[in-house]
Amino acid sequence: MTGGERPRPSSSSRSAEGPKPVGLSALPRPVAVVVGGGGVLGAAQVGIGYALEQRGFVPDLIIGTSVGALNGAIAAAHPGKAAPWLDHVWTHVRRREVFPLGYLPSRASICTDRGLRGLIARAGLPSRIEQLEIPFTAVAMDLATGAQALLDHGDLESALLASAAIPGVLPPVDREGRTLVDGGVIALVPVRAALQEGAASVVVLSIGPTNWPLRPTTPPWRAGAVAARAGLLLWHHQIERDLHEVSQQIPTVVLPTGIDTWPSPWDFSHSRRLINTASLAAGRFLDGLRISGPGLYRVDGAPETSAGPGKAWTASVSGGSQ
Repeated sequence: MTGGERPRPSSSSRSAEGPKPVGLSALPRPVAVVVGGGGVLGAAQVGIGYALEQRGFVPDLIIGTSVGALNGAIAAAHPGKAAPWLDHVWTHVRRREVFPLGYLPSRASICTDRGLRGLIARAGLPSRIEQLEIPFTAVAMDLATGAQALLDHGDLESALLASAAIPGVLPPVDREGRTLVDGGVIALVPVRAALQEGAASVVVLSIGPTNWPLRPTTPPWRAGAVAARAGLLLWHHQIERDLHEVSQQIPTVVLPTGIDTWPSPWDFSHSRRLINTASLAAGRFLDGLRISGPGLYRVDGAPETSAGPGKAWTASVSGGSQ
């Protein structure tokens, strides 16, 4: 044994330490939950929230973009018991409540934010981010510079409104001298923000129809369908880039939804189906999850790793696919 080398424990001393932790309990702390954007995708996040709460999981910090910021803030305010309240919200909300058309004193958006303000007001949230039970960051984009804005202190309502301000649909938010819009423009699934905020591991709540692998399709010809497909591809590549970058450094777990057919992002009538399906799929995945170090853990048939040749981190998956 060379100088400074620590002696390896014997087999008897290793067995005395007890069984190694499995599932999310094996993730190094602090663990960040990352909640992405995507309109009605927020309902699937509620289903995953049920699976996490039923297994007693509480994160050390929460990072959210767009609708994920609202879901994440409520989870940060009510750790371990947010899913039932969010279930009620998502199964009763209608599009016109969230995106009401109406006159604005400017031409910056086609909808007012009064519906979103009403949801925030009814959520039982504190006035300031620092007052949340779990450290929380909302992700937005600076409209002047294009830079990512990490909103982890100060007024909570304006942070949530900024993170969800879909450009052209909801009005931009002036906050602390900056004009901010939806963080999904540059970070639909803000895993890099979680790394910046000090996370040692990441749990991602569903990335919806932009999930890997993206199914090939016949190229559309109508203008709206062409734009929608291009947007889906843009977000897909952004998410994949960010996931791979972060997973090279820390364990990155992407929880599945089990959902094959997604409704329009503005169609909230499918919320019950999305919640129930995602709860079951995420639960099965969590019960079979095995963490062995940095890497990307998700349901794709080929868990990935940055550990180098000859060593593959694997996630044991039982049922549920995306």
